[in-house]
Amino acid sequence: MSVQSASPTAPAGPTAKQPPATTALAGGATGADEPAATRGRTSIADAVVVKVAGVAAREIPGVHAMGGGLSRTIGAVRDRVPGGRSNVGRGVKVEVGERQTAIDLDLVVEDGVPIADLARDVRENVIDAVERITGLEVVEVNVTINDVHLPDDEDSAPETTSRVA
Repeated sequence: MSVQSASPTAPAGPTAKQPPATTALAGGATGADEPAATRGRTSIADAVVVKVAGVAAREIPGVHAMGGGLSRTIGAVRDRVPGGRSNVGRGVKVEVGERQTAIDLDLVVEDGVPIADLARDVRENVIDAVERITGLEVVEVNVTINDVHLPDDEDSAPETTSRVA
């Protein structure tokens, strides 16, 4: 991806704490003589783009889950903890520049769903949602299919039979 980040960086090191990455969407002017709509700046945190893209991808029929194997496993544990909430950003990575963003999605698809059609529908929905909600131009949406969910892959424990009595 070739999007330049406009986020400030904190000093490197194990104890350095980096602020959440944000992108200035519109440079604002100051002063009472400026129109009200242009007074101040609008910044969009990278997490906003992640969430918008994650929700938009999950809206497409045939998307079973998002994220790689390890992140799905950790997410399943987190989802079962009382009071825990689902991570809509799981499986979504973004690079946000001043006016553009690039998005990477990791998906698990339902068995029997045409992958090329699903990837196209996901791209279209994600691009539409991110551009409409954030005003950023989406330069690319890369879709990686990590797995296919089969009907036998339910989250129940497999039955085991003993070989000895």
